[in-house]
Amino acid sequence: METNQITENLKAHFLRLYQMAVCDEDFSTLELKMLYKCAEERGISSKHLDEILLNPINLKSLIPQTIDEKVDYLYDLTLMIWADGIISPNEYSALQKYVRMFGFLEENETAIVDYLIEAVRIGKNKKEILYELKN
Repeated sequence: METNQITENLKAHFLRLYQMAVCDEDFSTLELKMLYKCAEERGISSKHLDEILLNPINLKSLIPQTIDEKVDYLYDLTLMIWADGIISPNEYSALQKYVRMFGFLEENETAIVDYLIEAVRIGKNKKEILYELKN
């Protein structure tokens, strides 16, 4: 994937993943590997990911619009906080913030976060989660 084909929303997603990785002040090797693995799965080279991280954009205006995209991005964020097998209070709060930012109701944020963490912990993939949420 060429740099000019990477959407602004996808760039924002990777910047959020990076923010999530460092929010507990313990940026582990496992989190770094997870970040690059997520990029690779989306066809983004390590070089292009480095460029995204070194040239941040305004994230607040770039919110995923569809439920599929929101769940996709929240799933990746959950994978990031689970990468080292420990979820700090800061990581949990950050995930709640993203749930709210993505337009989910505040009264549902804790249930959504807990569901995503449990789903990632037991190894569910994005497709399984989307299926469960839609049915």
